Amino acid sequence: MTETAKPVYLDNNATTPLDPRVLEEMMPYLTEEFGNPASSTHAFGWNAEAAVDVARERAAEAVGASPEEIIFTSGATESDNAALLGMLRPGDHLITAATEHEAILETAYYLAKAGVEVTVLPVDEHGVVSPDSLRAAMHCETTLVSIMLANNETGTMNPVGELADIAHERGVPFHTDAAQALAKVPVNVEELGVDMMSLSAHKAYGPKGVGALYVRRRTAAGVRRFRLSPLLRGGGQERRMRSGTLNVPGIIGFGKAAELGASSFSEERERLSSLRDRLHEILRQRIPDLRLNGHPERRLPNTLNVSFPGVDVGDLLGAMPDVAASAGSACASLDAEPSHVLEAMGAEDGDSAAIRFSLGRFTKDEEIERVGKTVVEAYEGLAHEKAASRKADG
Repeated sequence: MTETAKPVYLDNNATTPLDPRVLEEMMPYLTEEFGNPASSTHAFGWNAEAAVDVARERAAEAVGASPEEIIFTSGATESDNAALLGMLRPGDHLITAATEHEAILETAYYLAKAGVEVTVLPVDEHGVVSPDSLRAAMHCETTLVSIMLANNETGTMNPVGELADIAHERGVPFHTDAAQALAKVPVNVEELGVDMMSLSAHKAYGPKGVGALYVRRRTAAGVRRFRLSPLLRGGGQERRMRSGTLNVPGIIGFGKAAELGASSFSEERERLSSLRDRLHEILRQRIPDLRLNGHPERRLPNTLNVSFPGVDVGDLLGAMPDVAASAGSACASLDAEPSHVLEAMGAEDGDSAAIRFSLGRFTKDEEIERVGKTVVEAYEGLAHEKAASRKADG
């Protein structure tokens, strides 16, 4: 990397840069508008409460919900935990999928130790949950189904609307983690038919440390009534569903980010999918055995996950410091374990490096050309070194 050139950022599924329009909206609430929305006796609190109300309306409108159905949280991880831990008790039955984010899977494993029956559905080679497998897994004790809308590593999208219908046939509520979908594809709770949905601001050009849980106020036809127990107790904020002083600047930013995402995703989807496909084509032309991970069509427009045969993922990422990409989930990258998502999809090539390139709102056309060239050169250099080493050993 040269001193003047910054790395090209293609890790938007880990986090997105803050949109300047979002920051502009937040700034007053980081300075002069510092009131606590729970302070009901003076203008500082009234102003903060009014601003939170606007943000709640914006977030709700972005996903087709009512404002009273939005509970602000610290992010999708808390929202996922709130949905599962708030809903399930010993003797209940949870159905989820093998490719879920760790926020779901780790919570499911915890619940299993506490006496909840947990069924983890397999996925096909593209990472898609089969509706038939869900139908077969359900029984009279099934209490909740939680299956993500879009996968964070591969971008594969599940048929959540169809899956929710199957759950509802048995009267079971349906939760989806939609953190990766907001601002990238249409997200409408009524069209999807979900009863709960987890969202995150920093995946959609908003600030870190804030998200939301959508909770349907009126259950869908035939679905059992459900009531969540709060994770946090104390001040009774968020309709007693999530106590604690509200993160007003973060909530303002989340509302603005959700509004911007809902108004621009159609235009951005076309541009990003074109850039994604261009990068894939550059790599495929020079690396014949390149393998696409995820569904070739039903995936996020910004996400390209590919495996490079015969090289180590750490070596490949290290050989291209000009490119900010990842080997998978940002949370999982803290561990040295192989991707549970790719393993669930049947990947067995221990010598294939899988890298996720996730584009974003601020990715430029010329950056894709630069990344393609850099990745190819890095891969060819490593492949040449490995071939030379084998020849010397032989």
